[in-house]
Amino acid sequence: MRLGFALPQSGPLAGPETIARVAQHAEELGYDSLWVFDGFLYPVQPQSPYPGTPDGNMPANMRIMLGPLEALTFAAAFTSRIALGASVLVMGYRNPVMLAQSLTTLDVLSGGRLRVGLGQGWSKDEHDAVGVPMSSRAARADEFLKVLKAIWTTDPVEFHGKFFHIRRSHILPKPVQKPHPPIYLAAYTPGAMQRVATMADGWNPAGVPPQGMAQMMQGVGEMAKQAGHDPAKLQMVVRGNSYGSPDQMKAEIQATREAGAEELFFDPFFSPAITSLDAVLRTMEQIKRLAEG
Repeated sequence: MRLGFALPQSGPLAGPETIARVAQHAEELGYDSLWVFDGFLYPVQPQSPYPGTPDGNMPANMRIMLGPLEALTFAAAFTSRIALGASVLVMGYRNPVMLAQSLTTLDVLSGGRLRVGLGQGWSKDEHDAVGVPMSSRAARADEFLKVLKAIWTTDPVEFHGKFFHIRRSHILPKPVQKPHPPIYLAAYTPGAMQRVATMADGWNPAGVPPQGMAQMMQGVGEMAKQAGHDPAKLQMVVRGNSYGSPDQMKAEIQATREAGAEELFFDPFFSPAITSLDAVLRTMEQIKRLAEG
């Protein structure tokens, strides 16, 4: 099972020095990947509860946010081997044509190290801010993925849908990775899981117990088989947001491995114990030892 770590993209530690140092240290330690997440508002009176906390309140460190793709591109310049992933970019916040260019640029500049995580999002405030209704998220997501793949795999490109239109055009260059960078989808509802099975390279869960992940991934495999796709090609890439005692962490790593995950990456920046760059570097070293032990 591959092992990844989040970049300090949010909270008081977010900045050029910490991003560069964490990226370099992750590569020195032999981590497989670095990850960022999406978000740009901290609403004073949110319309949607945050799904990652029991009370629905957004974590305080999300008051400060650097752009995910900009942070990944910065980290790419300080590394040479480690993969660069997003978990996840919200499709409703972006135009797929412009996102395709940004992602292709990152894949080219990094020498083919990009991993693309996409999701439908949860925040009505952020959707309102970009003028995209949440009611159209599912239909828009299907078309969004088709546009990305069309841009990445055809030349010239032409696309005409309900939400997006591209007149016959050359959109170059193409990504280094062929046919395109791997696409992982955050999904929990039946319709979204069907999208994983038929339109993605894998599933990117968070906050699901290992036994539940294994069962849900089995269901995705059955959907893929029914659609004529090879379920063995679908990967489970798990986001670990918890950070407990060494014994708890070791148990979580082992349980995730036994659930069939190809990769597990940790984001400890929501923990109140992570208050300095030194604490981050020590945490990275500890997690790597636990994963190897």
